[in-house]
Amino acid sequence: MLVEEEKISKLISYALRHEPARFQLELDESGFVSLDELVSKLNQVEQVDLKTEAVVALLEKSDKKRWEIQGHLIRAIYGHSLSQKIIKQAAKPPEFLYHGTAHKFVDRILAQGLLPKDRQYVHLSQEIITAIDVGKRRDHEPVLLEVLAQFAYENGVVFYQEKDGIWLSEPIPVRYLRVMP
Repeated sequence: MLVEEEKISKLISYALRHEPARFQLELDESGFVSLDELVSKLNQVEQVDLKTEAVVALLEKSDKKRWEIQGHLIRAIYGHSLSQKIIKQAAKPPEFLYHGTAHKFVDRILAQGLLPKDRQYVHLSQEIITAIDVGKRRDHEPVLLEVLAQFAYENGVVFYQEKDGIWLSEPIPVRYLRVMP
């Protein structure tokens, strides 16, 4: 992805995930807004010359699907820090999910469980390698946590399946976590 395309991708994610009000965008309960409205507001506020077709093309060629387009609507898939909770469709998870984290957070996680912190949901991965890659953002040798997802689900923890093996959940109590060797 070119530097300019990466900037635009991050701007779109920022507007949809964290600051829709700054761009005078009103997201529906599922986090969607009109694609044309998003482009218009980004052009206004950021004084860029973005076209709707360019946003569609950018999403199609992106290897990281951080947002999605359905018809004439667009939304961030996950990562929201909005006060308005984005409604997701609950789903039964696989037996295990994974979470990569920095060593400095492990003691707190093992005391409090996995919490969404400044996001709306806990982020999990279906693939070990993806969880490790996420953990490497904050630690070159992250700790891998295995989540007993099906057991947690059977005991009332709600999970949401996203795209590309990403799962979201409500907080995960400690009893459903194991540190992987």
